[in-house]
Amino acid sequence: MGSQPRLVEVRKNVLKQNDLTAHALREQFRTAGVYVVSLVSSPGSGKTLLLEKTLTLLRQSYRVAALVGDLATENDAVRLARSQAPVKQITTGTLCHLEAAMVQNALEEWDLNDLDFLFIENVGNLVCPSSYDLGEHLRLVLISVTEGEDKPLKYPTIFNSADLAVVTKMDLAQAVEFDWHSAYGNIQAIRPGMQVLKLSAKTADGMEEYLNFLRARLDELRGAVAV
Repeated sequence: MGSQPRLVEVRKNVLKQNDLTAHALREQFRTAGVYVVSLVSSPGSGKTLLLEKTLTLLRQSYRVAALVGDLATENDAVRLARSQAPVKQITTGTLCHLEAAMVQNALEEWDLNDLDFLFIENVGNLVCPSSYDLGEHLRLVLISVTEGEDKPLKYPTIFNSADLAVVTKMDLAQAVEFDWHSAYGNIQAIRPGMQVLKLSAKTADGMEEYLNFLRARLDELRGAVAV
């Protein structure tokens, strides 16, 4: 009991420092005109496949790169490297989330002026990442059809902290009897007005709408910086 106030104070200090670093990162990103997207989801949502397809398709017209967070191994970074985009792994060890300082350190050898898009794949977890700002412009939360329609109700904080929801693996929706309208309603119950996209990275259905969304956001950022 006596240690609880101290634990709360330490947590507040950690989050405050993280927010300061994230603010500095966001200003760097804005100045460089690079649009930053972070992806959060539970393990197995198809996050890495979506990111691989995103990098592969966008790099035809844009300069793209990715940072990948995981507790251990560089498997995801190796997989994403197949897109031929610059990719760097951030190994967190025992931490179940990325922090702004980790992103800052990982970017030290990269020139942000050489990028149009930077993607940050967070550790597979729908709890811890919700508290840590990474300086991103867009936080994208993924939910796959194989996870069930009630995921937003079970993890409301991450949906409240995200800017866009994407329902993945739509090619499996019929096989697992996924109810799109129920899932959409649950997302809206937690975050009214939140935009929700549905797609299949495997079949490419819905990918163009998703990519057009990202392209439009980059144009908005560049327009704001020019003004």
